[in-house]
Amino acid sequence: MPGIRYTWISWLWYQGNARHTLDTMTTQADRALSSPDSPTIAPAASATPPQTLSTAGLAVLLCSAFLPALDFFIVNVALPTIDSTLHGSAPMLELVVAGYGTAYALLLIIGGRLGDTYGRRTVLSLGLAGFVITSLVCGIAPNIDLLVGARIIQGVSAAMIVPQVLATFHATLEGHPRSRALGLYGAANGTASAAGLMLGGLLVTANIAGSSWRPIFLVNVPVGLIVLLLIRRTVPNTRSASPASVDLRGTALLAVTVVALLVPLTEGATLGWPLWTWLVLALSPVAAVATYVVELRTERSGGAPLLPPSLLRLRSMSRGLALGLPFFLGFGGFMFVFALTVQDGLHQDALHSGLAITPLAVTFVGGSLLVPRLITRYGRAVIAAGSALQALALVWLVLLVVSSWPHVSLLMLAPSLALAGFGQSLVFGSLFRLVLADVPARLAGVGGGVVITLQQTGLALGVSTLGTLFISLRAHSVSTAFGVVIGIQAVLAVLVTVGAMSLPKARPASKDLVVET
Repeated sequence: MPGIRYTWISWLWYQGNARHTLDTMTTQADRALSSPDSPTIAPAASATPPQTLSTAGLAVLLCSAFLPALDFFIVNVALPTIDSTLHGSAPMLELVVAGYGTAYALLLIIGGRLGDTYGRRTVLSLGLAGFVITSLVCGIAPNIDLLVGARIIQGVSAAMIVPQVLATFHATLEGHPRSRALGLYGAANGTASAAGLMLGGLLVTANIAGSSWRPIFLVNVPVGLIVLLLIRRTVPNTRSASPASVDLRGTALLAVTVVALLVPLTEGATLGWPLWTWLVLALSPVAAVATYVVELRTERSGGAPLLPPSLLRLRSMSRGLALGLPFFLGFGGFMFVFALTVQDGLHQDALHSGLAITPLAVTFVGGSLLVPRLITRYGRAVIAAGSALQALALVWLVLLVVSSWPHVSLLMLAPSLALAGFGQSLVFGSLFRLVLADVPARLAGVGGGVVITLQQTGLALGVSTLGTLFISLRAHSVSTAFGVVIGIQAVLAVLVTVGAMSLPKARPASKDLVVET
C-alpha cells in the first residue's frame, strides 16, 4: 500500500533523531568539561542569571518533548484509515508523514538559535501553541490538502519545541541532575515510540463516536493546553550570552537541496517518474554546490553559517557520515519492506501492524541506555558489534519468513526483530558520539544537524531503491522479494561493520567521556 510508505521509516527517523540530539548535547557538555581548549559550557554562560530547574519544570519540559514524538508515532498506523476517509492520492498520504519530518529536520538548528536569542521559554511556548493549533486543524481537516499543510506547520512547531527542552536542561542543571534529566528525556522518547504505535492502533480501531482517525490528533489539544499553561510557572526563561545569528541564505539553500532530493524520490515511483521529478532531482546537486559556496564564504568572513564547511573536513565527521549513509539506506529500505510484508503480505490490521515492531522498539530503547558505558570502554568496536548483530538478525528474519511463508506469525518474528533493534541502538548511539567527538564544542549542535540531514536522505534513498526493487519482485513472490531485499540490507550491515573498524580508536578521557585520539 503506497500510502503507508513512511510508516516505519518515520519511527526510525524520530527515534534516531531524538537519540542523536541527546548524544549531541551530552557530547557538547562533556567535551567542555574535559578539554582545556574548549569553551566552558555551564549555566554561568547564560545571558540570564543562573537558575535551577525544579522537578515540576522538568516534568513540564519532558511532556513538551513527549508530545511531538507521540504525534509522530500515532499518525503512522492511521494512514490507511485516512486514505479510506479523505481519499487522498498516494503522494499526498506520504506527505502527511514526510512533510512533518522534513520540516522538523530542516528547522531544528534554526529553532535552537531562535531560543538562544529570544529566550528558550518564549520560543518553547510559541512552538507548543503552534503545535496545539495545528493538531486541532489536523483533527478537523475536511480534506487531504489541509491535513498535509497542517502537518508541515506542525513539523515547524516541533522544531521550535525540542531544542528548547535540551538547551534549558544545560542552562539550568549541572552534574547528576543534568545527567538524570537527559536520561529521562531519552526514556520519554523511547516510551513515546511504543505508546504511539499502540495508542494509534487502539484509537483507530475504537472509532470513537464514528470519528475514525481524528482522535489521534485531537488528543494533543487538551494535553498541550495544560502543558502550555504550566510552562510560564515552572520553566525559567534562559537565553545565550552570545547567540549566533540566523543564516537565512544557508537555510534557504539547504532547504532547496533537501526538498529537491526527497520530493522526487518520495513521489517519483508512485507517479511514474514524470519529467518534473527528473528536473527537480537535477536541481538538488546544483543547490548543494550553491549551499557549500555560500556557507564557505560566510565562514571565511567570520559569520555563523548554518553548516560550516570546515566541519565536513574533520576526519571523524567524514568517516562517520560515510558509515551512516549505508546504515540509514539499509534500514530505511527494511522498514518499508517490513511494513508492506506485514500489512499486504500477511494481511494484518492497524493495531497488529503497530504491535509488530514493538520488540524492535523495546530493545532499541534498552540498548540505547547501555551505549554510554559500552562506548566509553570499547569505542568504535560498539559500532562494529551493533552492525554485525543487525546483519545476523536480518539473515535470521529472512530464514524465518522464507521457510514458513505464508504461515508466518508475528510472534515468530519477535526474537529476530528484538536482536535487530538492539544492534541498531548500538550503531545509532556510538556512531553519533564518535562522529562528533572532534567537533568543536561550539559547533556540536550544528554537527548533529548534519547527521539529521544524512539520516533523512539515507532513509529516502532506501525506500526509492530497495523499496522499488521489492515492489518489482513481489508480483512473483512476496517471500522471495522479502528475502532478496533484506539479504541486500544484511550485506550493507556487513559493510558498515567492516568500515567501523577503520574509524580512529577512542579512549575514555574521563569516567563518562570518549574523545578521539
